[in-house]
Amino acid sequence: MTELGAVPLIVISRSQDHVEAINSSLRNAGHPVHCTGLADTADLPDALAQLDPEMVVIFVEDPAFDLAGTMRILTGAAPTLPVLIVRDPVDEAQIAAAMALGARDVVSLENRDRLQAVASRELHAYRLERALDKTLSSAREYREQLQTFLQGSADAICLVQEGIVIEANRAWLDLFGYSGDDALTGQPLMDLFEQETHAALKGALVACLQGKWSDHALKVQALLSDGSALPLEIVLTRVEQDGELAIRLSVPARRNETSGFEAQLQWAVKNDASTGFLQLRHFAAALRERCLQPVRGGVREIALLAFDRFEELLKAIGALSGEDLLAQFADLLRAQLNPTDLCGRFGADALMVLLERGTPRDVEAWADNVVKRVGQQTFTTGDKTLSATISAGISALPSSKPDVNAAATDALAAVRQAQERGGNQVVESRRSDTDNRVQAYDTIWVKHIKTALMENRFRLVQQPIASLLGEDKGMFDVLVRMLDEQGAEVLPAEFIAAAERNELMKNIDRWVIGASMSFSANRKAECIFLRISKDTVLDKTLPAWLETQLRSIRVEPRRLCFQVSEDLANQYLRQTIELARTLGGLGFRFALEHFGAGRAPLKLLAEVDAHFIKIDGSLMQGLATNQLQQQRVKSLVDAAKRKHVETIAERVEDANTMAVLWQLGIEFIQGFFVNAPEDVTMSGDR
Repeated sequence: MTELGAVPLIVISRSQDHVEAINSSLRNAGHPVHCTGLADTADLPDALAQLDPEMVVIFVEDPAFDLAGTMRILTGAAPTLPVLIVRDPVDEAQIAAAMALGARDVVSLENRDRLQAVASRELHAYRLERALDKTLSSAREYREQLQTFLQGSADAICLVQEGIVIEANRAWLDLFGYSGDDALTGQPLMDLFEQETHAALKGALVACLQGKWSDHALKVQALLSDGSALPLEIVLTRVEQDGELAIRLSVPARRNETSGFEAQLQWAVKNDASTGFLQLRHFAAALRERCLQPVRGGVREIALLAFDRFEELLKAIGALSGEDLLAQFADLLRAQLNPTDLCGRFGADALMVLLERGTPRDVEAWADNVVKRVGQQTFTTGDKTLSATISAGISALPSSKPDVNAAATDALAAVRQAQERGGNQVVESRRSDTDNRVQAYDTIWVKHIKTALMENRFRLVQQPIASLLGEDKGMFDVLVRMLDEQGAEVLPAEFIAAAERNELMKNIDRWVIGASMSFSANRKAECIFLRISKDTVLDKTLPAWLETQLRSIRVEPRRLCFQVSEDLANQYLRQTIELARTLGGLGFRFALEHFGAGRAPLKLLAEVDAHFIKIDGSLMQGLATNQLQQQRVKSLVDAAKRKHVETIAERVEDANTMAVLWQLGIEFIQGFFVNAPEDVTMSGDR
């Protein structure tokens, strides 16, 4: 039986001793060969076919041996197979003659070292050549399969290398309105998309090449051959093309899930034909159903967006063209929505949106961006073009016992107020801030907060901070939650305001700091970000308390980063500067969060010793399509890099924003797009 893994060889010789000599020599050289002896070259073609050898060794013992004839058989049947000639003795003329016939070399049994070296060399070269042939064959096969896939796929697909289209299938060409098969080959990819899409697309391409882009759908505005624009969602995948990395962009074909009559009918019953958004009755039902679910974190608010001077617009375009105008507005708005946003039609001239964002300022920034984009848009109805503006009214939905009807009424009042002020602006309804019930509300919450502190009914949740430039470093933002007496989670939005008004934040901060130290000590996280309030910034006993905690918990202080909001730092600049230096002296790190939304962020960055800045989530709203906002964020990033301060983008909620941040040089991101907050696991409670 043939030895498992043995190297098959053919030895042509009338002497079995020669076969054994080759076998022992090559085994001593580390090759587990299996030698088959042939006494007659007439058996050679069958042996080649049956054994698939990796080498043939020919002993030339008789001057009459037909070496030329034997070599013709070998080169005809297996032209790449290495052949060694064995003679005793060997001279240069014999080597040259044998190699002219196709042999690789001539060796002798008298010099076993050279025989082993030559055989090892030829076996190695033969295996490399065979592996290369297999690779090339696989590449050709892959290329053929790829061609078949590209041309046969219903998805629109193009391949891009270094920003240039190298191939596009018929579906892609048809989608963009080109006829020739090579119409786009060699064209810059960016020429196929509108300018506002470029930043996100460039960032996504870079991320994809680095292997850090998952199956995120990227929203783009395609520029068709006739000059019109088409909103698309494209999927990017890193592939190999002719041995080089490439990016495959694909627009999935419409699937059949919704093609049935039943599904179309169900959609038509619920959705408005002009805008594609929910009809008011179904929107209200969906709104109430959503409010039964707890908010993920942050705030939940309603935005009502209505055209200014709508009746005057109808006079200009005709009373029957209002639907066309609203449909174009809906298309513009759709590109600004997150997957979790809920949108419905509200009357003849307005759309209402349920938004879940990190802070009220994020909602305001989102609405402000939509108002500005509508003001910059040119609307076309029939043969008429016009400009228009909208106003936005915003109202909050409290997380406990939300009154949907009251919130919608407040949003309507706010939008009417914005229009009375001249329109083209955002007005927020914040009635709860001046409600006469605040004092009674505080009385209840103060009792709950104090009891929760005494009974240790606070807990941390962690939100990962992801790296855009390399491997994730194990960085987490921690947020505090309170548990009620039944063990249900209470979000900070419900109790923090009362705690701030009643001087309880110092106690909550110290609980958070201690719990974060324990978490860091147990998890060995690279960096834990914890936020502190005004009370802690002004607390002169904090350094001594921190030193005591460090001796007790024994955590590396550099693993904790204290963060203060930009607004708080500006209000208490001297105390913030002093605190940052004190914390740095103890080995802790320091960050400015919600950074960039104030009046003079660069001045603050120059004065405070920060290790990180966390760029405010409000600047992420509409960032993917707002070039002025991109420049603003870029200036913050550049200033931070000059000070060797690392940058983190807050509240990133979609793939397009992440792609733009890649392009702008942001180092880290956090938000629900990265991961929702998760419970912190610690050994032992505080």
